[in-house]
Amino acid sequence: MIKTVLRNLHKRHGVAAGEMNYSRFVIAKGLRELKITLVRHAKDSVLITVGIFAAAFGLESFLLPSNFIDGGATGISLLISELTGLPLALFIVLVNIPFVFLGYKLISRTFAIKTAFAIAGLALVVANFHMPEVTHDKLLVAVFGGFFLGAGIGLSVRGGAVIDGTEVLAIYLSRKLGSTIGDVIIIINVVIFSAAAYLLTIETALYSLITYLAASKTLDFVIEGIEEYTGVTIISSHSEDIRIMIIEQMGRGVTIYSGRRGYGKRGNAVDVEIIYTVVTRLELNKLNTEIQKIDPHSFVVMSSVKDTKGGMIKKRALKH
Repeated sequence: MIKTVLRNLHKRHGVAAGEMNYSRFVIAKGLRELKITLVRHAKDSVLITVGIFAAAFGLESFLLPSNFIDGGATGISLLISELTGLPLALFIVLVNIPFVFLGYKLISRTFAIKTAFAIAGLALVVANFHMPEVTHDKLLVAVFGGFFLGAGIGLSVRGGAVIDGTEVLAIYLSRKLGSTIGDVIIIINVVIFSAAAYLLTIETALYSLITYLAASKTLDFVIEGIEEYTGVTIISSHSEDIRIMIIEQMGRGVTIYSGRRGYGKRGNAVDVEIIYTVVTRLELNKLNTEIQKIDPHSFVVMSSVKDTKGGMIKKRALKH
């Protein structure tokens, strides 16, 4: 693996394979990349493993005893297993095989390999680890079955794999049909729950819909994280004062880029510094208040940010 990393470094710098003469810098950089890769793989493995057991717990302890289903590939597997009486583990593998191949074609080989192992792992756990039934209350079964299943799928996604291939299919169909991924997922699940209402009972289908909603909300929560971030773009003639306020009072970093202001009938252009920062939703009110104090006529644009990496956003704010 070390030699592979070093070869990649030489390729980036345009060095031929026969001319490899590893300097200390190249070796140090290769070892650093190797360390990052190994740590990433270790984290992914832990996330996927925990996700498998969380999903299996939701299936074994909640959904299977009450004959409830979920949406997506997992819902299809549950529905077929309920109708045929054959083991769920078998259909978890069979139903997801096409999605693994689609993932290989649409996303990457690494994603497909991780997904194959994750799906196989879930099938093995469901087949060999029999967990106790937690409750007979149908509402609790629907909510918490969906919660654990959604948490398992979300953790697997954070680990770079999926244990439910519906989104891979949605990506493929959205490209073919020109529709959004969300629309495709909704259509797929409407078909699944309609089939459940026809083949099972309407009551089971309705409870299964609650399971799906709980799972999807938990999935979003696990993937996007606890905090919600907001990207704020500020255009003001007092940009320097606002910059200092954000750094010193908010304890956050800023990015400043140059722009030109256009206004009036003739579109008079004035050079201006544009400030961009990212804050949590809990800090948004304070930021707006401080901006109003400095420049009540400033132009502020706010947009939702799924997650952030690096910078100062996830560090503790400065105290004054």
